[in-house]
Amino acid sequence: MKSGKLKPVLCIVALGLMLAVPVLARAPHGRVGKSNTAFLALYEKDPVTWEIVEDGAWGVMKYRIKAPLFRFVFIGRGLEPHQEYTLIYYPDPWPGSGLICLGSASTDVEGNLIIVGAADTGDLPKETDENYPDGAKIWLVLSADLNCVPTEQTPTRMTAWNPTEYLFEFDLITYEKTEPRMGPPGDDNDDNGDDDDDDDLEPGY
Repeated sequence: MKSGKLKPVLCIVALGLMLAVPVLARAPHGRVGKSNTAFLALYEKDPVTWEIVEDGAWGVMKYRIKAPLFRFVFIGRGLEPHQEYTLIYYPDPWPGSGLICLGSASTDVEGNLIIVGAADTGDLPKETDENYPDGAKIWLVLSADLNCVPTEQTPTRMTAWNPTEYLFEFDLITYEKTEPRMGPPGDDNDDNGDDDDDDDLEPGY
């Protein structure tokens, strides 16, 4: 897994934007016009009814629909303070064997966090996922509740279930891995190793 590097200016701007959005306004969701960029909203949900918890924790991921790497920026709000979370691709069925850990971060004193990453996931969802070909589930879970390091005996998977502490996707997403090619900074299919091409993923809301 390749982790993206968040620049100080981006961190400050993104955090400021996050704190300025009222909870009731909810997060943006869906593809941005005909571009290669989309938003995915994640919410705290009632584990019995799976309805969104009013005034509960929430987050939003901005990502590229097609790219050599799954590049994204995620922000979360209203989570447990000083807690480490991991953003994952979760394939059904339980316990999500073969899940992909996209990135991890710890919340601040107010329960906010930012995760930026670029993971070599391959196409999402995987063909072995029960949700294939409809789409992939993206969750934010407690880092202590999963295994991100596979071994010969144990694949990556969930190891505990505390759904009231998680954020779940508003909808399924699809991602297509494309062949890398050299290109100028800002090119959506550029894979030249320059983090400058991630600037368009700044959470602009």
